[in-house]
Amino acid sequence: MTAARSKFIAIAGNIGAGKTELTTFLTRRYGLEPFFEPNDANPYLEDFYGDMKTWAFRSQLFFLTAKFKLHRQLEACQGTALQDRTIYEDAEIFARNLYLQRYIDKRDFATYWELYSTIRETLIPPDLMIYLRAPVRTLRKRIKLRGRAMESDIPTTYLRRLNTLYEDWFSNYRMSPVLVLETSTLDYVTNLVDRVDLLREIEKHL
Repeated sequence: MTAARSKFIAIAGNIGAGKTELTTFLTRRYGLEPFFEPNDANPYLEDFYGDMKTWAFRSQLFFLTAKFKLHRQLEACQGTALQDRTIYEDAEIFARNLYLQRYIDKRDFATYWELYSTIRETLIPPDLMIYLRAPVRTLRKRIKLRGRAMESDIPTTYLRRLNTLYEDWFSNYRMSPVLVLETSTLDYVTNLVDRVDLLREIEKHL
């Protein structure tokens, strides 16, 4: 008899939407295996925020490589794996946005997209995609509160464009069930009703 495949839950959302907080909360609640975004390991990230046009392509290649490795690791996980931002977002949202803003040129983006498309065909999609939605004013407030120096000067227009791309992507997303959470009003940490509602929805897929 073949053993049942482990579950894979992905948490998606813009910068400051609350992905890390929800990942940490669910990890503690259910004893899941967390896979966090490798921001601190990206050797290009600080340079990227200082000069996006010079460093965008290299930074996105790093994230694509790191996320592919993480995805392979979570596929081999024995329990339920929980990922903070997916490889799909790196390409469909962040790399695409940089291309649209001409921080990545057409030739480099074509190379990047060919690589991403090839990788995507080999991956097992999530069993549940949790999309954290928040308005730009909420994103900016949370970015300021967590105090990461390299994020302090992110333009409001940049966050707004990412929000638009997220909405466009999720309107066409069909790889797995999606749970959309409005994180500007959701308080699953201190509000019992919010917490019960959230856990009930997630448990349908565990």
